[in-house]
Parts: sequence; C-alpha cells; structure tokens
Amino acid sequence: SPPGLLLLTSFLLHVKDDHASPTRLVCDNRLIQKYIVEAKDMEKRVGQCQALPALSCPAVLPLVDFTFQQWKSKSNETKRREILCDLALLVGAAAGAQGQVRDECGARQLSQLYRHANSFFLLLQTFSWEAGHWEPSCSPHSMEQTHITSIFLTYRQLVQGKLRFFFYDLAQVLCK
Repeated sequence: SPPGLLLLTSFLLHVKDDHASPTRLVCDNRLIQKYIVEAKDMEKRVGQCQALPALSCPAVLPLVDFTFQQWKSKSNETKRREILCDLALLVGAAAGAQGQVRDECGARQLSQLYRHANSFFLLLQTFSWEAGHWEPSCSPHSMEQTHITSIFLTYRQLVQGKLRFFFYDLAQVLCK
C-alpha cells in the first residue's frame, strides 16, 4: 500500500541519515542519549505551542512506568514485545492526534514524534529471539488522555526508561 511504502521509505531514510544500524544503535550509547534529548526537546517545543486544543477523540497511551526489579526478571524477547506494544499505541495516538490538530506548531511536533516512534517500532521488529515475527495482538496497560502533551510525555518516558534499559541489556550481549 502507498502509505505503508511511504512509512518504510521514511524509516529507511531516517536510519540512513543517522547511520543507525541496529547494532550501532545498541552498542553506541551516544545514540540512545541523542534520542532521549530529542524526546525532551519535542516535549518542550510542543509545550510552547499556542493553545493546543483538547483531543475530541482521546488518545490511548501505554502506561510505560516499571520497576527495575520487574524489568530485570524479563527475557529480552519479552522486553522487546512489551516495548513494541507500547510503541504501537504511541504511533496510533500520534496519528490520531495529527488528524485533530490544526495548529502548525502542534502538527509539526506530532509529525516528528510519529516518525521517531514509528522508526523505533520498525527497528525493534528486526530484533527477534523467537521463531516468527511480532503480531500486534498485545494488550498493554493503557490510559486515555485528551491532552496532546501527554503523548509527548509518554514517548519521553518510554525512550528514557524501557528503551534505554533494553538497549543497555542488548549491549551486554551484542557488543562484546
């Protein structure tokens, strides 16, 4: 489908621009730090947009908080699937919000968040330790929000938390 092809093309261009092969992304800690800074910047910039409306159709966002002990007890495949579920909800929330925001500032930030979250989503699908591929049949813990800024907060928390720790765990295996 043309929209799917467009998403894949934009992902490949994004990866090419950053030279972010999966191994480099995991093994070079500076890259995940760059994505954390970008997530914080997006959150800050959307907070500076003028009069963002409440979403008439609430965004369904994943609950991304976790305890470190709970996280360490999971396999890398379980962590990957959990993050994929979180990213699927975030990508959907950003896409849904884009259709509701007319403000140029808010629309630009949502578009950027969508691209970044979708890039991580596509990238994490390339990692797999079990037979088969990821199916979008997960049911992560979620909440509904009508504030656009909540989408950015959730994305930043996901990148700073689960994604950063997941890449750290992968680095222990892949970067010897």
